[in-house]
Amino acid sequence: MSVDLQRYFKRINYRGPTAPTLDTLQQLHQAHTQAIAFENFDVLLGRRINIDDDAVFEKLVVAGRGGWCFEQNGLFRRVLAELGFKVTNLSARVLLSNPVALPALTHRLTLVGVNNESWIADVGFGGKTLPGPMRLTEDNVQDTSYGRYSLECKDGAWSLKYHDPEKVITLYRFTLDEQHYSDYEMGNHYVATWPESHFRHCLTLSLYQPGGRRNTLYSATENMPEFASVESLYKTIQQNFNLGFDHPQHGITLGEFSRMLQSLNLYPDSKSPAAEG
Repeated sequence: MSVDLQRYFKRINYRGPTAPTLDTLQQLHQAHTQAIAFENFDVLLGRRINIDDDAVFEKLVVAGRGGWCFEQNGLFRRVLAELGFKVTNLSARVLLSNPVALPALTHRLTLVGVNNESWIADVGFGGKTLPGPMRLTEDNVQDTSYGRYSLECKDGAWSLKYHDPEKVITLYRFTLDEQHYSDYEMGNHYVATWPESHFRHCLTLSLYQPGGRRNTLYSATENMPEFASVESLYKTIQQNFNLGFDHPQHGITLGEFSRMLQSLNLYPDSKSPAAEG
């Protein structure tokens, strides 16, 4: 089934070109990351995350929610394909936390072909999400308003790196082996249900803003500021992260939100973390 492009464009406030060119890819990538937040509410609410195309469109576009990589990059890949881009499904091993052993393939991204060049599109990696597509080539440091990125290739595996002012952080490693829906189903289920998955133990939100700003909330961070009430946090999160909580299926009631905070030990005493602006 084809995707409703006009409804998607409205969701991301997009009025740019639609021909399958690099300019279109860059503008769409930026618009998406400034409109649809990375968030993990459904995991914390005990809801099943359905990543088939129609379910993702209903949640992220119609309901105004956000999501994680399997949803975000699934939607973005579907839009690109509908516009005529050549797209290939890829998966990556997340190395952000410097794991001792090589982790499983739990991150979704997309290889995009434009003018006989290959580009990496990734609109779903949380606070370090690529602000725009990256050309698949080594020794190419990409300066953006949100930081510097580069790619490194060793033994057929590519690594995406983030250049922090004090150090270079390897975000994830991937190959160009094509992935299938079943691969994503497995990765999505694993990350959502594995007892040690950090997404099951902390609230994570991120959304880019124009001019190099970003709104983030990561409840595992120490010394976070506090809100006076759950009601104020509930409203502020919706405003700061462009989220809708009123959809009959994908909405989140104040009661559900409050119980989620209690389960994370964030609101036993009317105290909860604030969203950074």
